[in-house]
Amino acid sequence: MREYLLTLCVTAAVTYLLTGPVRKFAIVAGAMPEIRARDVHREPTPRLGGIAMFFGLCAGLLVADHLTNLNQVFQASNEPRALLSGAALIWLIGVLDDKFEIDALIKLGGQMIAAGVMVVQGLTILWLPIPGIGSVALTQWQGTLLTVALVVITINAVNFVDGLDGLAAGMVCIAATAFFLYAYRIWYSYGVEAAAPATLFSAILMGMCLGFLPHNMHPARIFMGDSGSMLIGLVLAAGAISVTGQVDPDALNLYVGSEKEAVHQTVPVYIPLLLPLTIIAVPAADLILAIVRRTWRGQSPFAADRGHLHHRLLEIGHSHSRAVLIMYFWSALIAFGALAYSVNSASMWIVLGVVFLSAIGLALLLLPRFTPRTPRWMERFVPPRYRRRGVPALAPEASTPASITDQPSSLAPGSRAPVVSGVSGVNGATALGARSRPADRRKAGTR
Repeated sequence: MREYLLTLCVTAAVTYLLTGPVRKFAIVAGAMPEIRARDVHREPTPRLGGIAMFFGLCAGLLVADHLTNLNQVFQASNEPRALLSGAALIWLIGVLDDKFEIDALIKLGGQMIAAGVMVVQGLTILWLPIPGIGSVALTQWQGTLLTVALVVITINAVNFVDGLDGLAAGMVCIAATAFFLYAYRIWYSYGVEAAAPATLFSAILMGMCLGFLPHNMHPARIFMGDSGSMLIGLVLAAGAISVTGQVDPDALNLYVGSEKEAVHQTVPVYIPLLLPLTIIAVPAADLILAIVRRTWRGQSPFAADRGHLHHRLLEIGHSHSRAVLIMYFWSALIAFGALAYSVNSASMWIVLGVVFLSAIGLALLLLPRFTPRTPRWMERFVPPRYRRRGVPALAPEASTPASITDQPSSLAPGSRAPVVSGVSGVNGATALGARSRPADRRKAGTR
């Protein structure tokens, strides 16, 4: 566990330290697109945060290769090299998209090629465990198609949910944490060494997200862009493919009694192939709803809009931060609920706990529809939006309306017009000018 923590910390540190210089580079390179209709931020923000995340990935793999126990992963399997190859390709496509806005079909083709590169190097699904039946061997073409489909779906699910500050990085970090705990349990509790690569991938993915989040929380100073969202989506899919298609349920027979029971124990791992990913069920649901919504309107499935789940949370009255926290809550509930079920599927307390937390989540969703009334004595301890909307009394000098200064009744031609008190002379012009500067700055696109 200590070597995993060291790898995680190194990955997070490299990602965090490089994000600042990458932000300056993105500004110089002009990777600051204009604000679009579907965007929720108010001023242009640089992209290319995926550059720092990719180098964090490289640093994590490099450190793991020089550690005593984790070095065995590189010697016994070619999956880390396959991940690095696919990640480099998908990252390069994302960088080009962040800068030049390449076509959606080209990105889709690049995603399929990156998945194919990983398949060629051995990161593929060999068999599919099915409940009540056991493991079903797949042909080469079946395994390749299923692997490519899982990679493409996961990448686009993460890419679609990247719409609010800190949302994609936080949700993927939650999913990676749950997946790390499960893969670590399979490796060290059951002694299945085939789960080692997935455990390493999850630890590195956690470090990438944790290192980037401080720069990406609201208000974000930099966005990960497609170079980051597609990268972390691919790493997450690689971990799922590794532990699902490489871990043979027969290896668990010695611990759980039979192959069918072994398959039952791995339910939270291969269910992601059907949903397609339980650990990112919220982004997957958002992806499915977006495709259905756009197809129904006669649009391309890749056409951007403001109908995503996080956009709907903002529309019903949630603040930016609260919308992100609600999405975190549901992601954690689903991911860790599946993890708890994998540990003890016969416990009714797990089901009751998930139901209770789901009720809390529904209450949080409906929170903007209720108007809380805070007692007067507690108003100073709560945010302004929960205080009573009373109009404060005006000061005596501010309560009097603006009056026109007395002028002689007969004004000579060319004499000065009456002056409104409070805005006359240089002070009035200065106040109006100062009041207009923020708008001018926003038009100019500066921060």
